[in-house]
Amino acid sequence: MDLNSARIFINVVAKGSFSSAAKSMGIPVATVSRRVAKLESSLNVRLLERSTRKLRLTEAGTTLYDFVSRGVEEMDAGLLALSEQEQNLKGRMRLSLPPNFEPIFNLLDNFQTLYVNIEIDLFVSERRLDFIEDGVDVALRIGDVASQSAVARLLMSYRHRLVASPKFLVGKTINSPQDIVSKKCAAWCQKDQEIIWTLGKQQLTIEPFIRANDYLHMRYLALNHKCITELPPFFCRNYIESGEFVEVLPDYPLPEQHINLVYPSRKSVSRITRVFIDYCVENFKA
Repeated sequence: MDLNSARIFINVVAKGSFSSAAKSMGIPVATVSRRVAKLESSLNVRLLERSTRKLRLTEAGTTLYDFVSRGVEEMDAGLLALSEQEQNLKGRMRLSLPPNFEPIFNLLDNFQTLYVNIEIDLFVSERRLDFIEDGVDVALRIGDVASQSAVARLLMSYRHRLVASPKFLVGKTINSPQDIVSKKCAAWCQKDQEIIWTLGKQQLTIEPFIRANDYLHMRYLALNHKCITELPPFFCRNYIESGEFVEVLPDYPLPEQHINLVYPSRKSVSRITRVFIDYCVENFKA
């Protein structure tokens, strides 16, 4: 039996007519009539005797109404209790983020406004985690997740932007990726890592004047007309819109990056962590 149709049937009986039930539920009268007819068809019984002036329950309709109305009331009470339980969740969650990951700051604020009794311990790190040793419940990581012992939930994908200030670009010709090689660049990297930028289908080995694992510093250098650099979109979008940055070679996009929530086996995830994961999946893109 379809529970939505049963709920509509109960509303029809309670309100005394299809039109009153439709008005109370904010749906068309035709939908109410169709769903009740579908319920009758699925049960192979007639539940209502219809006339131009009123509705009358059949014997089968009376039996169904008596039992199902109690069931719906219990279900509504259960959903209300669950909602209240969600609001009263209390405890602490240890979350790991990469450095300077601004897009999640507002989301965390909104999450704790909704769940006022949940405390969050932030652990900023780029390295691969040991969930037990580091005491981390869930981690946000950029890039592919190699661990087979962890679960990864994709939040979104994006591409870095290659940017520079208009002042830096004065007098410089950049029409293809090869033109980048001779220009002054700042690049994000790990220790002793070779710098290879993939622009469109071309790969370039870059010899930057500075290597860093800090996008804020790279943005500072570009804003001060020192170089071309690559930045995540949330580090440069506003500057592109204001004209302080120009996107370099937009027809040769950098590869996609993936943002994942990473956590241990689903069986060991706490209720608080599960609520946080679901909240992020639903709200992260906003």
